[in-house]
Amino acid sequence: MKESSETPLRLIIIDDEPIVGKRLRQVFGKMGFSVETFTNSLKAVQFMEKNPFDIVVTDFKMEELDGMEVLREAKRINPNARVIIITGYAKPETAKEAFKNGVFDFMVKPFRLEELKEAVLRAAKA
Repeated sequence: MKESSETPLRLIIIDDEPIVGKRLRQVFGKMGFSVETFTNSLKAVQFMEKNPFDIVVTDFKMEELDGMEVLREAKRINPNARVIIITGYAKPETAKEAFKNGVFDFMVKPFRLEELKEAVLRAAKA
């Protein structure tokens, strides 16, 4: 993460399961990130339009906008954003398209929390 004298990195978590956002907010908040969580991907993108952010962790399969659309919008709003897609619906062509569109990491559920923490820390250093 950034030096302690700087503002914390801003992390946005988007998952239609409220418990996921709640749990990840606790984990990453304790790690020093400023965390915003959303269960509605469209509201998350509207938030991104008005608020600076550094890293986005988004579920793939959601109502409104799916994870690929969130990735495209996040990169449009902030080309330097690091986006991590998490999904239980992984297909090789989905991962390939995500990387073509600039995803930082693509993780298949179920994954260990440690794996996500490592991915977010790598994104923080990128």
